[in-house]
Amino acid sequence: MDLRIAVCDDSAADREYIAALARRWAAARGHRAVLTEFVSAEQFLFESGGQSRYDILLLDIEMGRMDGVALARRLRREDERVQIVFVTGYSEYIEEGYEVAALHYLMKPVKEDKFFSVLDRAAERLRRAERVLTLDLGGETVRLPLHQIRYVDVHLNYATVHAKEDYTVKRPLAEIAAALDERFYRVGRSAIVNLTEIGRVTKTDIYLNDGSVIPLPRGAYEGVNRAIIDLP
Repeated sequence: MDLRIAVCDDSAADREYIAALARRWAAARGHRAVLTEFVSAEQFLFESGGQSRYDILLLDIEMGRMDGVALARRLRREDERVQIVFVTGYSEYIEEGYEVAALHYLMKPVKEDKFFSVLDRAAERLRRAERVLTLDLGGETVRLPLHQIRYVDVHLNYATVHAKEDYTVKRPLAEIAAALDERFYRVGRSAIVNLTEIGRVTKTDIYLNDGSVIPLPRGAYEGVNRAIIDLP
């Protein structure tokens, strides 16, 4: 896999150590990685034009005027795909990490085995994010990244794919299900749900993080919960 990795840390020693670990991990896993180092959040924003342009961001928190959490918040508004890993000596910021969907917190001093394990997870998430669902909308073809799909439901002979926008196509639900991956679970005959988007499940409904509610057929509660537990 070709990867663009950024290391942002105002400590030269820590920055060089993390970059060296990242290079060793990429070589050990057979990835082709381009490493870029930044001494501050401000430098990152200036040189990247305010966009991440990276697959993995290894980010310190305590830095100058703009801290790592503030940078992560700004980037996450524009980029859902970038894998953010905080590398810090301070555990009190963990709650803020949830707000920006950080993959993990690595506490300094970073151990190589733990670092490799976290980057393995990042690479797997990126691999999954590359998959797309191709939709023919009659005169227009849309290649929709699977990670953007929240759920799919069907009415009569038409399926609606709910992502950043809604796309309705005349296509069997079973055919759409076959084009998806292990993140998706078929709920009865009328819906497919992205398990990573589920916030809560009751005996009668699935509640997604965006507020959508999907009716749960009788007897389907245990199956949904098992699918969530078994999700890689």
